[in-house]
Amino acid sequence: MVRDVIIIGSGGAGYTAAIYAARANLQPLLFEGFQPGGQLTITSEVENYPGFESAVDGPELMTQMRKQALRFKTEMIASTVTKVDFSQRPFKIEADNGENYQAKTLIISTGATAMLLGIESESRLMGKGVSACATCDGFFFRDQEIVVVGGGDTAMEEATFLTKFASKVTVVHRRDELRASKIMQQKAFDNPKIDFIWDTVVEEVLGDDSVTGVRLKNIKTNETQDFPCQGLFIAIGHKPNTAFLAGQIKTDDVGYIITEKSSMATNIPGVFACGDAQDSVYRQAVTAAGTGCMAAIDAERFLQAHE
Repeated sequence: MVRDVIIIGSGGAGYTAAIYAARANLQPLLFEGFQPGGQLTITSEVENYPGFESAVDGPELMTQMRKQALRFKTEMIASTVTKVDFSQRPFKIEADNGENYQAKTLIISTGATAMLLGIESESRLMGKGVSACATCDGFFFRDQEIVVVGGGDTAMEEATFLTKFASKVTVVHRRDELRASKIMQQKAFDNPKIDFIWDTVVEEVLGDDSVTGVRLKNIKTNETQDFPCQGLFIAIGHKPNTAFLAGQIKTDDVGYIITEKSSMATNIPGVFACGDAQDSVYRQAVTAAGTGCMAAIDAERFLQAHE
């Protein structure tokens, strides 16, 4: 069976694309992937998604989006796509359930994964003081002391943003100089609320039910210290979940899919991308949903033009 549209990935972008595609009578098939619901499933409260006067729980928001897509007869498969063939239409898709599928159009909404430190206490306290998104969670740390890990533009941007809320922001960096652009560095150095700890890594996040501090280790002296704080923001970058597409679609150096201006179209006719798989700038739930809508409309118009 050849599908009109197959959506690879869920989350705000994938579920929104499914809602629009289903309402256009395209009978979409959606692969939910290795993390159904995307990054919002590990976010405790979302206060900046329109339509909710009070904060909405991240997993609950994704559950409601999923139910809405199902109500319009989206077919969902709890599998991950492992291989695609863009050499001809209909496109061929292989999944880890051992089945093969074909589609006239594809929407890629596989998202991105925040690069984390990889320590147990970090994952245990994620959403309880540990975050990878200052724009999402900075508001919750008003008048508190925060540690930001990283030394690139993302870290400097997040540290500067967090000073709007926090009483103090301490940047912990494993080197003795920043990798950020000069203008971003100077902006952070000039901010009286930002301090720096050099040549240091976070060995452990302290706290039982919420963050109370971090254990720091100087990589040159091997000395450790327990540094008190109420929040830890990981800002060492994101990695788009596009490795399975390597060599088949146009991406930037990091792996974010490149789309045409004012469109979600990729360099392959009939293939569209949305959400964090193609957005390295905003990475918000509302922008992901918006691009999911755009991708579905683009796919519908492509089908109308080619059939």
